[in-house]
Amino acid sequence: MTHRIAVLPGDGIGPEIVEQAVRVLGALDLDLEFTQAPVGGAAYAQHGHPLPPATLELARGASAVLFGAVGDWKYDSLDRALRPEQAVLGLRKALGLFANLRPAVLYPELANASSLKPEVVSGLDILIVRELTGDIYFGHPRGVRVVEDGPFKGVRQGFDTMHYAETEVRRIAHVAFQAARKRQGRLCSVDKANVLETSQFWRDIMIDVAHEYPDVTLSHMYVDNAAMQLVRDPKAFDVIVTGNLFGDILSDEAAMLTGSIGMLPSASLNASSQGLYEPCHGSAPDIAGQGLANPLATILSGAMMLRYSLAAPDQAARIEAAVQSVLADGLRTPDIHEAGTTRVSTSDMGDAVLKALN
Repeated sequence: MTHRIAVLPGDGIGPEIVEQAVRVLGALDLDLEFTQAPVGGAAYAQHGHPLPPATLELARGASAVLFGAVGDWKYDSLDRALRPEQAVLGLRKALGLFANLRPAVLYPELANASSLKPEVVSGLDILIVRELTGDIYFGHPRGVRVVEDGPFKGVRQGFDTMHYAETEVRRIAHVAFQAARKRQGRLCSVDKANVLETSQFWRDIMIDVAHEYPDVTLSHMYVDNAAMQLVRDPKAFDVIVTGNLFGDILSDEAAMLTGSIGMLPSASLNASSQGLYEPCHGSAPDIAGQGLANPLATILSGAMMLRYSLAAPDQAARIEAAVQSVLADGLRTPDIHEAGTTRVSTSDMGDAVLKALN
């Protein structure tokens, strides 16, 4: 069976890290058809829009999307609708990508690279399940207005609206419970139910869905406490499920526990298991083209693609084992380099993973 993969490298370091992931995926005994298209700032420069119709059509028709990163300071003055980051939001909406899976795994070889003490993070293995299509990011009304009455009458005011539909909460709950069922059977739902009506609504639905998963232990935590516990006792977590805003923040915090955000992959899935796979880090235009970027998060995102969209878990495990082998050999890109290890370039790291794979 031929799997069509839409390759969207994007901006900054996106093209160079995606190139290494495509090389690794292409070395597997699978029939993969890669088609590349511009996205983000690169697409705006060529077509005047961060998500051109041809790119969107390619993504819609693909088995999965391999995504690099978007964003560049030179586009910050554009109208918000034309900024590179809007491409990601557009793809999530068009493809119905509602579930973001972000594993935070600390490889033993990188224990000293974490910002926390090795004894606190050694053995870390967390999965954060973030809802992607609701919450304050997509809520209406939103904008800037002049207050018409009250103590701030005549003053400009910015506003956004947080809301969730019951169907949105239920479907992400099922994804999280099913993920926990395959792991340690512990799910922590993160909200702000002591302040926000939306969060209390979220919590009530999580409790209701939990009745369908008696083998999974559900707990609840306010987001401020969760942020603290992630740095105090991160190994206490197994699977975390939370909304779009809180998930955006907590997943980046968890990323730093592993030593480098350059190590963390992610998957964004729809109801048909079509997914967009991308590293958790950004486009880093300041180091683009210098061979300094870590491609491992993108390569591991390719492994997640094999597992979740292409039904090839054995091939995914091969890639993950190859990455661990390379780290065990002491090879490091600058973001994870330390005394006693060998510093390598982006392409050198890709070569090493290919060698370990074979």
